[in-house]
This record gives sequence, structure tokens and C-alpha cells, in this order.
Amino acid sequence: MDTISSALSSVRAGRANGRRLRGSGAWGMRFPSFAGIGFHVLLRGEAWLVAAGTPPARLRPGDLVIAPNGAEHGLGHAPTRLDKLPVFPATDLPAPRSADTEFLCGAYRLDHGRLHPVLRGLPKTIVVSPDRTHHPELATLVSLLENDVAQVRQGNWVTRSALVDLVLVHALRHWYDAPDATGMTATADPAIAAALDRIHERPQHAWGVEQLAGVAGMSRTSFNRRFTLQVGLPPMTYVTYWRLACAARLLRQTTFGLATIARQVGYSNEFAFATAFSREYGLAPGRFRNHPDPLPR
Repeated sequence: MDTISSALSSVRAGRANGRRLRGSGAWGMRFPSFAGIGFHVLLRGEAWLVAAGTPPARLRPGDLVIAPNGAEHGLGHAPTRLDKLPVFPATDLPAPRSADTEFLCGAYRLDHGRLHPVLRGLPKTIVVSPDRTHHPELATLVSLLENDVAQVRQGNWVTRSALVDLVLVHALRHWYDAPDATGMTATADPAIAAALDRIHERPQHAWGVEQLAGVAGMSRTSFNRRFTLQVGLPPMTYVTYWRLACAARLLRQTTFGLATIARQVGYSNEFAFATAFSREYGLAPGRFRNHPDPLPR
């Protein structure tokens, strides 16, 4: 499994949201930090991205802003300081009759669990300006998502998650292929990449540091140090993280019993699995599966 796929697969247990935003006149909004990954696509007009620690960035129609680790950021009609922008409310605002600027927004929000370390290590905001002539896929996906958020229909949960997922994949792929991209460094080291591939492919296996070091062709000490440096977690901590992230996805996307899921992610019985899952996610597996989510917006 490649880096983008593994990073995004970890958020699929979260809630996929989508909405359209409009601004007129001297408008501005600040989006508080959240656990997850989100994006904005400028559909019409011009705007400025404002984020802490970086100069304001001018946006034009078609530009896409990614917040890969849910960092606080803002959008406005003119460059300004982030703390000068009003906080965007959680509830829907009445849309203006006419708008100078329109955005399409999407996000995966994690109410429980941790964001993948690769996403946590990426820049707080990323701006992608896709070439629609050579890469029309992203524009097509944005159009489909725009239509999906326009009304509540049967199957919204399926289409919303799929489209948010695809927009993120194509946007990150576009950025990742750019020569000045920084981050997603785990695959830069073939030895660490080999170990990660094994963990991702076989979460049910009884992995140990010694065995993973053998996969990487390194000594235990060197492997442990290099893996922790590049991935952001020690090897066995990452193994546990990945097993439980896979379990969370199975709980939300399948009807498998707890014993079956426990075996698929490497736990000998459902009791050991439930204990580990509750420690990581703050909810027992059954409650996590049945935790009510609002209708995606």
C-alpha cells in the first residue's frame, strides 16, 4: 500500500462532510482546528488563504486548499491576520442572495482515534492549482461532489464518502508529484517502505521488531531508530495503530462480528481486541459501530 493510500485509509472510519460556502463584499471566515483532513475548492471569484506562520496566498477559480491535519486556517476577500477573521460557526448560515465568491468544502472528521502520522507531518495547508487540460479528473470529481451536496438523497452516505475520498486522493497525488512537495517521506527509504508494506498488507500477523528489522534488512537498533524518525511512531506502536485503524474501518463499513474483526487485525480474541480498541478510540467497539453520526453536509 502506497503512502497516500495508507494515510487516507486511516480516516475512512470518520465522518465525510461536504458543503457549499458563499461570500459577498468584505467577507472572511476562520476554520478552527479539528481532528481530520479537509479541503476547499474555489468555484467562483477570488479569495485569500490565511494560515499561521505563512504569508497569505491568493486563490483563483479551480484552486484547491488542503488542510491535511485539520490545522486552523481562514479564507477571506483580502489578506489579513488569522486572528482577525470571525470563527466559522458549526451551524449552517443563511446563504446570501448573490455571492462574489463560492467554495465547495469537504472533510473527513475523526471523532475518535488518531490521525495517521504521515498526515500529521504534512504542512498545515497545501494549495493545489491543477492543470485542467492535462488533468481533468479533479474538475470532474469536484463537479460530482458539488451536485451531491446540493440536496439530501438516498445513498448520500455512500456517495459523499466516495467523492470526498476521491477528491483528496487526486489532490494529494497532484501535490505529491510536484517537484517542491515536502512530506510523505516514509517511502523515501526503501527499507522502511518495505516494512510498512508488510504491516499494511498483513495487520493480522504477529509482528515483532526483530522480524520487521529483518524485512528491512537492518539491525534491530538501526531499524527501530530509523522507523521512528521517518514514520513518527516506534514500530510496534505503529503496528497497533494500524491494526486498530483497520478495525475501525471494518466496524463502520461491514457487519462482521467482533470476533471476526479481532482475528482480521491480529488479536487472539474479541476481549483483547475490545480492550485495545477502547484504549485508543475512547469507545468500546460496539458503541463505536453504533455511534450516531449526523447526516453529511
